[in-house]
Amino acid sequence: MRGVFVTGTDTGVGKTVVSAALVHALRADGAVGYWKPVQTGIEQDDDTATVRQLAACRDEELWHRGVRLPRPLSPHLAARLAGVSIDVASVQADAPTDASRFWVVEGAGGVLVPVNERELIVDLIAALGLPVVVAARSGLGTINHTLLTVEALRTRRCVVTGVVMVGPSNPENRDAVTVRTGVPVFAELPLLSPLTPEVLGPWAFGACRAATRSWRDA
Repeated sequence: MRGVFVTGTDTGVGKTVVSAALVHALRADGAVGYWKPVQTGIEQDDDTATVRQLAACRDEELWHRGVRLPRPLSPHLAARLAGVSIDVASVQADAPTDASRFWVVEGAGGVLVPVNERELIVDLIAALGLPVVVAARSGLGTINHTLLTVEALRTRRCVVTGVVMVGPSNPENRDAVTVRTGVPVFAELPLLSPLTPEVLGPWAFGACRAATRSWRDA
C-alpha cells in the first residue's frame, strides 16, 4: 500500500479536514483513496462520511473495513466496553488491497493513544510503514505537542514527512516547529467558512499539491 498516515497532536485537532484536503490534492495527479482503520463513537462521529462529503469522494475512493466501535472513547476502552478485543495485526489485515491508489490513512487521536493494553496507534503506524503527516494546532502549546509527537514517531523509526498547522497563521510557532524538528510545515490550514468541498478543494490544490506530488514521485 502506498500512501501517508495522518495523525494529530491531540484529539479534535483537525485530522479529518486535513485528510480530506490531501485527498483533494492527491486526486489531481492520480487515483486516491481514504481509510480510517479505527473509528470510535461511530454513531456520533463518522470520519469516513465526513471525508466523503468534504472531498466529494466516489464510492471506490473509500475503504470501509476496519474497527468500528460505538462509544466515543479511546480504542482500548471502547473495545473493552463493547466486549471485543482489537490488535494492530488484525487492523493491518484490513488494509486496502487496491495498490493502484495512493491512500490517505487517518489515525484515531494522537500517536500514543492505546489500541489495547500493550499497543498504541504509533505501533499501527509503524506496522503499516507509511510516512506520517502531523496535523497540529497553530496556537499556544503547539510547539510542545508537535515536538513530542515527532519524537514519539521517530522513536519507532517512523518517517515524518510534514506538518499541517490548523488555525490562524502563526509564523513564530511554524518556524519553531520547523527548526526544532527539521520537518517542514508544508501547509497552514485556516478555519475555512463555509467548510465545503468547493472551498476546501481549491485551498488544498494551492497549499498541498507540491507536497503530494513529491510523495507520488518518491
